[in-house]
Amino acid sequence: MDSEEKIYVVIADDHPVFRAGVKHIIESNADMLVIGEAGDGKTAVELIEKLKPQVAVLDIDMPVCNGIQAARELLKKNIDVGLIILTMYSGEDLFNEVMELGVKGFVLKDNATTDILEAVKTVAGGKHYITPLLSDYLLRKKEKSQTPDNIFKNITAMERRVLSLIAQNKTSKEIAEELFISYKTVENHRTNISAKLNLHGSHALLKFAFDNKDRILS
Repeated sequence: MDSEEKIYVVIADDHPVFRAGVKHIIESNADMLVIGEAGDGKTAVELIEKLKPQVAVLDIDMPVCNGIQAARELLKKNIDVGLIILTMYSGEDLFNEVMELGVKGFVLKDNATTDILEAVKTVAGGKHYITPLLSDYLLRKKEKSQTPDNIFKNITAMERRVLSLIAQNKTSKEIAEELFISYKTVENHRTNISAKLNLHGSHALLKFAFDNKDRILS
């Protein structure tokens, strides 16, 4: 994205006061502009389809069509927009469901005032953003069945380098450029790492990298 290009955002939340607060925070950044607002998921989908923002912020609990249903509809229509889900809930099952949909951002409403600007910027850049508090919560919940000594037992040196860059939220394209290898090779490494770590699902490797970032980068 050109450094001078604004990031256009659509916000969907059925609470007008909260929505206004999020809009105010986003527009406090001169590089961001809210171009549409909706109070329900159906209207949000229509607005996003019409206005074509780079980023859409969707509350998970909305009438007519909730945030997850709206996200499914947008993805089914192949709308090119970075999706951020806002929620009051930090449960792992909900997080997994949202990430499996292809949503890029997951922000807890309690942290929206501090996290939303970084979330919009990160998602507009094609990367994932997860509220840091949620990452810490998921990491504490994770069963420690694998010790630091054996967690990377079967991972090769190159796979470890790829994993370390994934932990730094690098895209496959960025990893390929940094390691001077092809995009396809990076994707093959991702597949092999997931198989060795018994990870399943399109975002399981990313979640693993975030959860084990300190170990991977040490």
